[in-house]
Amino acid sequence: MAYILTVNTGSSSLKLSLFVPTENDAQPLVHHLTASITSISSPPATFTVKPAEQAVSTTPEKHDDIHDHSAAFSRFLEFLERDCSIDKSKIGHVCHRVVHGGKYDEPVVVNEKSFSKISRLSDLAPLHNGAALSVIKVCSDALPDAVSVAYFDTIFHKSLPPHIYTYPINPKIAQERGLRKYGFHGISYAYILNAVSTHLSKPPSSLNLILLHLGSGASACCIRSGKSYDTSMGLTPVSGLPGATRSGAIDPNLIFHYTNKANKITHDPSLVVDVPVTLAEDVLNRKSGWKALCGTTDFAEIIDKAELHKGDTEEQKNTYRLAFDIFVDRILNYVGAYFVKLGGEVDALVFSGGIGEKSWQLRKAVSERAKCLGFQSIDDAANKKSGNGAWDIGTGTGKRVLVCETDEQYEMARQLCEAVLKK
Repeated sequence: MAYILTVNTGSSSLKLSLFVPTENDAQPLVHHLTASITSISSPPATFTVKPAEQAVSTTPEKHDDIHDHSAAFSRFLEFLERDCSIDKSKIGHVCHRVVHGGKYDEPVVVNEKSFSKISRLSDLAPLHNGAALSVIKVCSDALPDAVSVAYFDTIFHKSLPPHIYTYPINPKIAQERGLRKYGFHGISYAYILNAVSTHLSKPPSSLNLILLHLGSGASACCIRSGKSYDTSMGLTPVSGLPGATRSGAIDPNLIFHYTNKANKITHDPSLVVDVPVTLAEDVLNRKSGWKALCGTTDFAEIIDKAELHKGDTEEQKNTYRLAFDIFVDRILNYVGAYFVKLGGEVDALVFSGGIGEKSWQLRKAVSERAKCLGFQSIDDAANKKSGNGAWDIGTGTGKRVLVCETDEQYEMARQLCEAVLKK
């Protein structure tokens, strides 16, 4: 028996799933277990496992000795052998989610050459690519007989047309340096597209969709005839929607005014500060978003306090509400724009991602504002329920509103089966 291990490396988390391929085309994969290691950058890390046959996860374990993604991956392998009696040498393929793939237009087997190319892309996705590479490195050492394959979030958006992926800057420099819109969350969007296709009983190629992957990293995607036509993230994941620590789209000059010595808008050369790329990235990727506004990266906490008007001061109460309203407003910017780009021919508005799947309040706020475009009214009972795959939360006539539970780990394993194991 050869297992497929899928690895989803986040900025401070590691999600792993173990699958067994089958000969059954209707069910090409049997899910064995899923593990999640969170708070890696702020120990103690939390290690949780959910075997496929169990309805709930095991009791979370705290680990003070997990300080980076490499240690988290090693701990998972120890767990497999010690607690599950699974010989790690039985893992035949490892699928790694890598956020930025640059010019790669298909998954790539990791070797010395491809590892070097991926390393050079780390500056374009500073919260993710470096961590993914560290796991790939320890994986190649710990599982020398397994084939590691990198799956890039950018590949799904290779269908973007030139007038959308091109930035209006010097084309020679843009071409030389790869400065263009790439888009991200592509593995998630590929899964959502297939799940929604099944739910609506329509082939993917026939679907026009507005997809919202809303989590600590958030983006929107315009699907036209089953392919990515536009997406909110750009050259890097920092553009587009705000997130837990990311600013989202801002005036590009803001960073220079943010860092100058005058503490106000000024063009006085004597007050200008050199802003290296590393400082700008740090501010916009790690010191912005909900963390900067509210002091927390937990959007559930923001919603709770915004609704109940909690806070020690009136300013705090207003801050939580402001953060919620900003997120709704920025999401609507893309819903409206993509609706127009699709000429109003939209099969569904789809919520996904950690916030999109769990926050009925956010779904209701966005959907109510989108009713003017012809989307269904929200069924409050359906909106507050959870489900599997894709499910409707709208009622009455109009364009459908769905929620889809995404599964990037499954999507990578599915693609591996189609491309390699079923040949």
